[in-house]
Amino acid sequence: MEIMDELASTTVSVLKDRRILLGVTGSIAAFKAADLASKLTQAGALVDVVLSPAAVAFISPLTFQSLTGRKAYGERDLWGEEGHVLHVGLAEAADVLVIAPATANTLAKLATGQADTFLTLVALAARCPLVVAPAMDAGMFEHPATQANLKTLRDRGAVIVGPVEGRMASGLIGRGRMEEPGRLMGVIRQVLGREGPLAGKRVVVTAGGTQEPIDPVRVIANRSSGKQGFALAQAAIDFGADVTLISAPTALESPVGVERIDVQTASEMLEATLLACRNAHVLLMAAAVADYRPAKAAAQKIKRREGVPKLKLEATEDILAAVMKQRAAAGSPKVVVGFAAESKDLIANAQEKLEARGLDIILANDITRADAGFSVDTNKVTLLDRQGEIEDWPLMTKQQVAERLLERVAALLGPDPA
Repeated sequence: MEIMDELASTTVSVLKDRRILLGVTGSIAAFKAADLASKLTQAGALVDVVLSPAAVAFISPLTFQSLTGRKAYGERDLWGEEGHVLHVGLAEAADVLVIAPATANTLAKLATGQADTFLTLVALAARCPLVVAPAMDAGMFEHPATQANLKTLRDRGAVIVGPVEGRMASGLIGRGRMEEPGRLMGVIRQVLGREGPLAGKRVVVTAGGTQEPIDPVRVIANRSSGKQGFALAQAAIDFGADVTLISAPTALESPVGVERIDVQTASEMLEATLLACRNAHVLLMAAAVADYRPAKAAAQKIKRREGVPKLKLEATEDILAAVMKQRAAAGSPKVVVGFAAESKDLIANAQEKLEARGLDIILANDITRADAGFSVDTNKVTLLDRQGEIEDWPLMTKQQVAERLLERVAALLGPDPA
């Protein structure tokens, strides 16, 4: 039961028990702030909400209290029993201050240091990172005064997220819509992970299943969804790394903060991986690379009426072998992790791949399991390392697998020399 409860949990390690101070200002986009507060709370964060006087005209403090389980503050709380120390206490306790939505008026106050409301008092007292999600009509956003205020905030280190283009309350189409809560969550994770155990490290992740063209329509592919690789990229961001994600075709959305390189074939993945690994500390080779490809792809679509084609196959490039050859010459990446998706003889096959490629770690999983194969959100893996250790991990979400693996990788890298 405990394992199932853990799998059902939406807790995110980098957000767990972190104090998020969410400022909400007077915009119709305030409903998105409620969604953001809910998502952060479900992820394990402690969310304190401060509403501007105009914000309460759009949404009530009670809404946020119901979603976060914590008191939400309005203007009159500034003059309550806690009085002059309340804004300082909230500011000092916060790990990050997020103002979403942020109106043009609020941006002007933040830029000039005005403190005429509870929220702007808190913002002026805060010493934590500031994340701002503007929301306003496109003309207001484009105005030189607003752009100057945003530049001032950026120059001070604030992270500005959005706005995005779309239809606004005025009925006009333009850039002014508040960024969606899901992306804001990603930005908050990136900000909170800056000082993580992989801060300053470059991590390369390969993900998804490569596709080898038969003709302009058909490909030789595999069933990899890319979920484990994308989870690894997100975990590396949470741990503070600079991440390059080399992805075969997939419908998955990139984690906020990664540099994504899209490839299709094994040859393209080889070229991108070797280039990215030149100055990388870690390679996580989670991609399912096709072992074979047609020796020659047809230039035109093969028609059914022409009969069943005879395909001559050839082996694709061995990316891990090429990486290890490059590492021997250049010394990077320092840590290389491989994956072994097997349908039988799990440990024996993984051990053989570990030794043949000279890997530091390999994660092996049985793809015949319904809860650990392709496309599902969970994984059941066994870790083998070059010291001969074998660890059978329990069933976990792919995000949990990623976090546990990154802990091992961080330990292998060790602390930076003083």
